[in-house]
Amino acid sequence: MKEYKNILVVRTDKIGDIVLTLPVAGILKKQFPGAKIIFLVQEYTKPLVEQCSDIDEVLSLKKEGSKILFSENIKMLKNHNFDLCITVSPKFKLALILKFAGIKTRIGTGYRWYSFLFNKKIYEHRKTAERHELEYNARLLTPLDIKPEVSPESVEFNIQTSKETDSKVKQLLLDKKIDLSKKRVIIHPGSGGSAVDWPQTRFLELTRQMAQELDINILVTGLETEKSLCEKLVVSQNVYNLAGKFDLSEMISVIGFSEMMIANSTGPIHIAAAMKKITVGFYPKIRVCSKERWGPYTDKKFVFEPENCSIEHNRKLCEENDCMRSINSEQVFEKIKNLLEGEK
Repeated sequence: MKEYKNILVVRTDKIGDIVLTLPVAGILKKQFPGAKIIFLVQEYTKPLVEQCSDIDEVLSLKKEGSKILFSENIKMLKNHNFDLCITVSPKFKLALILKFAGIKTRIGTGYRWYSFLFNKKIYEHRKTAERHELEYNARLLTPLDIKPEVSPESVEFNIQTSKETDSKVKQLLLDKKIDLSKKRVIIHPGSGGSAVDWPQTRFLELTRQMAQELDINILVTGLETEKSLCEKLVVSQNVYNLAGKFDLSEMISVIGFSEMMIANSTGPIHIAAAMKKITVGFYPKIRVCSKERWGPYTDKKFVFEPENCSIEHNRKLCEENDCMRSINSEQVFEKIKNLLEGEK
């Protein structure tokens, strides 16, 4: 098998996509222990990738607004003398940049019109959702004669928080008068819009019952723009609105301090799964955003799906039928209660 010294992994989309690509770094490290593993990502996801111990360096895609800068990225990549790249999130301009950067071995999908820019291809249509996204990512290594065997029980993400950030987050929680001797459960009601969500009224019903019947602290998290949404869930003294309080590195530490994450199909639920936390998620049955492809990749998950939904639905039909509302908050509560008490 050919040896590689400088390996580039390209994944320039959202947080959840990045999390589900991190195990690729560990597989490459085991196969090529002397190689340097570098990720190319969007600037805002960089703090997440920097916390993966299998990755040696992280590069930010050079952009001006939404425009990818052609010559600047080529120059940056040439300076690293990459001899192999794996493009997980293909775009024509990215594929062209990798070609002009002189990277000899370029792995990517064989099903795009610009796939001629890759000289090692894998032919799989992800939209069929026959596998999980993480498994699709790992299978991009098969042109290297690597046959990765990943499963929710054995997968390794190797996300490590820093002592400095952990200390900062712990102090913030103490400043909020949060009793750290009690179990902490995160509710993340917002969404990146990648799937059809559980209604906010259902989140409110669930939060109210959890606050009244469980001796826990509930941390409601979200973006700065989601503060008002999260504030609606503050129904008791043991519910805390922490929306907009943390950057990405700090959010990872908050998850590390918690026992459970409850969320729609969003980046934070994948971070929680990667950190081996209990995850409770809400997913439509629509093929392209189903739990089979995008669910938390862990053996410590429980995913709720609507009863009146179908893999043949599209997003519009699912929303028109209000499929996600059929997920009953009482049933969700009973499962959460059992999970926190150690039952499966």
